[in-house]
Amino acid sequence: MFRTRFKNEIVAEFLPPAHTRREQKVILLCDGMPSIPRKQPLAEFLSKKGYWVFYPRYRGAWESCGVFLERSPHEDILDVIEELPKGVKDSAFGQSFSLSPEKIFVIGGSFGGAAAVLCSLDRRVMRVIANCPVVDWSILPKSEKCETSNPNYAAYIREAFGNGYRLSDKNWKKLHGGRFYNPAHYAREIDPTKVMMFHAKDGPYVPWRSVERFARRTGAKLKLLARGGHLSTEVIVQKYWPQISRFLEGAR
Repeated sequence: MFRTRFKNEIVAEFLPPAHTRREQKVILLCDGMPSIPRKQPLAEFLSKKGYWVFYPRYRGAWESCGVFLERSPHEDILDVIEELPKGVKDSAFGQSFSLSPEKIFVIGGSFGGAAAVLCSLDRRVMRVIANCPVVDWSILPKSEKCETSNPNYAAYIREAFGNGYRLSDKNWKKLHGGRFYNPAHYAREIDPTKVMMFHAKDGPYVPWRSVERFARRTGAKLKLLARGGHLSTEVIVQKYWPQISRFLEGAR
């Protein structure tokens, strides 16, 4: 995969489509948190389907500059989208690629599912796929207890991932407010035709009822599976690609 940088801060891996298409279509992949960047196989799968694929690191995470959660992570994705028409240049060997995206899609899982849903509010984003998405951060106290016995979750992230996430206690607490990076706060603004979600009833981290309730409030599509745990975005996209592809290709 190639590597580039957007806004002089956001590092992203990317792949051009494996075969040319008349329309230039772009998919951006949004990572979960905490996680290790490992969506490269999914990027390769989507490239073979004819899409440009960009896999950014949020500001303050991994190779990107900045402080994590200083801004809403979905804004990092929108910053990448803003710069795409300028073209991209591979950081290693300087190869330049021109790009005129005609359709832009976002795929995210878990923490990144929130980014995908919030990106749907932007007119440039045609449709999004959100897998096991966090749609309401009111789940946070319970999920923190599931993840670790450390009473300070941000401290746990710093200890477990080092500089993988430059996360302060103050910025983590912003998620408790109910507005910052919270799709539920924007439920009335969601266009249901732009959102498709996947979730499993036995998922251990994101309660399925919160996702089902969000789907009812917004009218967004939801495929609710009986089993599967915290579903892998790569597995879901490949397994349900015919359904996902029809959804994406139906965007006008």
